[in-house]
Amino acid sequence: MNTQNQQTSAVIIGAGPGGCATSFFLSKYRIPHIIIDKEIFPRDKVCGDACSGKTALVINRANPGWLDEILGKPTDFLPAWGIKFVAPNGKALDIPFSPNRAPGTKAPGFTLPRLAFDNFLFGKVPSDYSTILQGAVIEEIELQEDLVNVRLSHNGNNILITSPLIIGADGDKSAVRRKFLPEDTSAKTDAVGVRGYYKGVTGMHPENFIELHFLPEVLPGYLWIFPLPNGMANVGVGILSERIRERKINLREQMLLAIKHNPDIAPRFANSVLAGKIQGWGLPLGTERSMMSGDHFMLVGDAARLVDPFSGEGIGNAMYSGMLAAAAANDAIEQQNYSSTFLKATYDDVVYKRLGEELKISTTLMHLCKYPWLFNLVVNKAAKSHELRDTISCMFSDLDVRDKLRKPSFYLKILLNK
Repeated sequence: MNTQNQQTSAVIIGAGPGGCATSFFLSKYRIPHIIIDKEIFPRDKVCGDACSGKTALVINRANPGWLDEILGKPTDFLPAWGIKFVAPNGKALDIPFSPNRAPGTKAPGFTLPRLAFDNFLFGKVPSDYSTILQGAVIEEIELQEDLVNVRLSHNGNNILITSPLIIGADGDKSAVRRKFLPEDTSAKTDAVGVRGYYKGVTGMHPENFIELHFLPEVLPGYLWIFPLPNGMANVGVGILSERIRERKINLREQMLLAIKHNPDIAPRFANSVLAGKIQGWGLPLGTERSMMSGDHFMLVGDAARLVDPFSGEGIGNAMYSGMLAAAAANDAIEQQNYSSTFLKATYDDVVYKRLGEELKISTTLMHLCKYPWLFNLVVNKAAKSHELRDTISCMFSDLDVRDKLRKPSFYLKILLNK
């Protein structure tokens, strides 16, 4: 069988949110590129299904009309206006994202099944500059004479794609990362999550607050309940892999036990129905700075280990890093410089300048969750203090405020009722 040869300015492996965002902005820079995915859309992706304000920001920058389209379909997308924290002692605290919002303000975040969201994004990829290959099986990736060669089979054809730049957006088991950074690739992910879709869960907040339940048995992880359109809910548990191994935890069983026996959770599931199977996936947390580029390659999203260590949210960071990868690709093409030094300066350093402090703060908050008494203290005090509730609310939009939560003086003031 003959091999078809194709050349392009950049090739993207993976057409999830990170890969799609990269493609959006490469098209805005008028850079020809090929985006490859092994699946055929629409396809499902196991996830918590919550999209942060960062996700909305990237979509808005790509095309403001797309965000209006999302928020204008309440049957497909559910606007989320806040978050409910439930401390290990069962005390709940509602934190609005925009406590003093003006009429007409767009929701800072939203929820929807990844099956629908990824298909929405994938549908926006076609442009004069993008070539899409879905249902493709990659057989080999190699760097040869300053060009990346990607050999794959697609619709019964053998294809060889040659490009000076490859962008890996292929998730926590990234083939691009394994190829170019084998010494910095772990066989095990930092954390694991499981989720199931339930219909008929009661007690949801009228403004669709997402819920994080910090149950003692899963700390420093949590159980989540995220409302979805059409009366559905994404319910799951996420926990550090090392804790799972230490305690020999079966996440699926842990989740079902909480749903059945936890006094605050069980009544809400009394008449609920599980739709489909409970499924799991790995979470490569951004607890430490990781290499995200090298000669002729960059990594985005989960492939770059950018999942938020505290919230577990990865979609926003995947799309944001994809946007930055496209900007770095534009610089590399203009300068004809695809070296590791150049890409580190134009991509890695920029990503960590924008996201690094946030990831550090989230890592600290994750570690603080190991101490139930401290979490109980903050929630108990916040339930009585409007000022403290406002401080916690502001942490979702102001990193300087969020950084207070890392400092011992913050908790000392709470203890002293100041």
